[in-house]
Amino acid sequence: MSVDQKLDAGRRQLLLVTSAAGGVAAAAAAVPFVASLTPSERAKAAGAPVEVDISKLEPGQMMTVEWRGKPVWIINRTKDMLDAVKKVDGEVSDPNSDRPQQPEYAKNEYRSIKPEIMVAVGICTHLGCSPSSKFKAGAESGISADWPGGFLCPCHGSTFDLAGRVYKSKPAPDNLEVPPHKYLGDTKILIGEDGKA
Repeated sequence: MSVDQKLDAGRRQLLLVTSAAGGVAAAAAAVPFVASLTPSERAKAAGAPVEVDISKLEPGQMMTVEWRGKPVWIINRTKDMLDAVKKVDGEVSDPNSDRPQQPEYAKNEYRSIKPEIMVAVGICTHLGCSPSSKFKAGAESGISADWPGGFLCPCHGSTFDLAGRVYKSKPAPDNLEVPPHKYLGDTKILIGEDGKA
């Protein structure tokens, strides 16, 4: 074998060794990169369904839980609250929740699976402010003498009834969002999943 042939063989061997080392290095670098594309446990938890125990939620009370970084209101409505919902059907812009921003089981007057339990995202559909609860009826509410109870958005004055339906001629275009949810029992609700997917 000539000197030139020995040099060519050595170069080929060197090329093969460096190529193999480069391939191993590229694979080693790709593993953490590919792993970084999968959602973290924190991100998975942020979008995960939330189980809520409502056993201590008395009639007339509201509790707030967080789901996907949003406040979700759960209200145990009294008979008077349910009666107030019926009285304002003609004053709200989407009384039967026909617009498609909520699940099918919320397309009713009470916007709920069980009439007495309201589950809604507490964010105004206008610009994303959080409305205040104004459950007291009449002048005591600070809104008007004929106020039946509901919610007032402090940012631009949108008002919602006790089913989260927006009143006519208000800045908010839609009713409050009803998140997907289902009952796991009489006193347990799973928010974020309804088995319809």
